[in-house]
Amino acid sequence: MAAARIPGFNARASLPLRLFTSVTNPPYQPCVRYLHHSRKPATVPSPTPFVPDVETFLRLIGRNMSRYSSKITGWKQLFTADSAELRELGIEMTRDRRYILRWREKFRQQDYGPGGDFENVVDGVAELRAVEVPVEKSKSPKTTNADGESLDVNTMGTATLTPGMRYAIVNLPPGETELKDTSKPLKKFAHYKLHHGNMIKGPYAQIIPNTWSTAVKVQVTDGMWEHKRGRKIDGGQRRQKEIRAKRALAERRNAQAAA
Repeated sequence: MAAARIPGFNARASLPLRLFTSVTNPPYQPCVRYLHHSRKPATVPSPTPFVPDVETFLRLIGRNMSRYSSKITGWKQLFTADSAELRELGIEMTRDRRYILRWREKFRQQDYGPGGDFENVVDGVAELRAVEVPVEKSKSPKTTNADGESLDVNTMGTATLTPGMRYAIVNLPPGETELKDTSKPLKKFAHYKLHHGNMIKGPYAQIIPNTWSTAVKVQVTDGMWEHKRGRKIDGGQRRQKEIRAKRALAERRNAQAAA
């Protein structure tokens, strides 16, 4: 329905020229379509020891993305190409382009999968070891004995732990078994933790022989970081009742025919 018109009102004559021009031809209108051009380009993250090149990155994210390693030539191209450019490179499926772009952004935000934060990696293999490190005094728990005397729990020691020490996971170069410099702050590795004292637990962790789970190795494997796709059961939610009804009908007919 058209707006009611006020009799005898002339907008051009009644409104100031500047206000009339801004209402009929706003100055911001031509700029609306070009705001995305002023966006700053995303930064290109540096490769990590566990992910040194494009081929390894595509192998890790899985879903057979490694078949595109010949189409993406360099690290910078991987992190700067948009969806249209990836399509021009030969990645035709929209689902695959979205998956690569999602994992690319996660890598840029340092949201790695297992092994992405390792520092000492040789030929795609890293070693994790549980070693003894000094306990920080501020984190040392206190308790009391039967006489009410204060005791420091960490100075007592156990059958498997030296007094004043605790176990921590470290990423040592292959072949090394002890941490040389204990004064530096230790890095915590995502996806890996200690359980039952000094046993290392985590995805794709292979126990090194004769270490009783106190040392493991993690090797670059296809699909380590893969996000599994959902699968439809009996046609999915939309067609599930229909397919199950047809199946039940066919089973009844087969049972009647067999009788």
